[in-house]
Amino acid sequence: MDLNPQAVTLGFLWYIAFLFSTVCHEGAHALVGKLGGDPTAFEAGQVTLNPVPHIRREPFGLVLVPVITYFLNGWMMGWASAPYNPNWQRNHPRRAAWMALAGPGANCVLMVLAGMGIRAGLARGIFQISERPSFASLVEATDPQGLGFLATLLSIFFMLNLILMTFNLLPVPPLDGSTGIALLLPERSAIRLLDFYRGSQMALMGLILAWIAYGRVFGWLAPKAVAMLFSNY
Repeated sequence: MDLNPQAVTLGFLWYIAFLFSTVCHEGAHALVGKLGGDPTAFEAGQVTLNPVPHIRREPFGLVLVPVITYFLNGWMMGWASAPYNPNWQRNHPRRAAWMALAGPGANCVLMVLAGMGIRAGLARGIFQISERPSFASLVEATDPQGLGFLATLLSIFFMLNLILMTFNLLPVPPLDGSTGIALLLPERSAIRLLDFYRGSQMALMGLILAWIAYGRVFGWLAPKAVAMLFSNY
């Protein structure tokens, strides 16, 4: 990608959406963990929308990688994390499952809010559906000198949080869906599953499998989500 002013401005909007969405995701983990009896992330200062504690914990995944991937690919990728007590997770597998699902839940809320903003703009006539929708241009401003930045930001928020929500729900470690499965299992089975995750060192293999599988998941899901967003328009 060329370092022209338009690319830099778009990158700035991408980073706002990425950082806020990721901080909300990790902050939700931390808050629900505290409510469930594990204060680990709370004591680390992560029950907050202030990005500084999250960046201090994962500077590589929250600063360097997003910038690099944007200028290489035109979209941002990165990661963050919230600490937790493994003993608490083992003693309370269902509480741990709710903690894990809180992150994708926060992304779902942000996606819905972005979708509501997009539909409100369409209803008021300040947005129109792009002829060639993409990650950053589901809609565009009807007035070229008007709210183009808002149309772009809402488009990015919608698509990015769709990805963050659904990717993290894949049921493979270390993604949130692998712990969320505990809600569907008897407690002893859930404990055995979590013990297996901790002892198997499956994190790298799980990420590779998730990355391979998610292309098909997103290819099926994204058109349906966009069609639902634009229904009746």
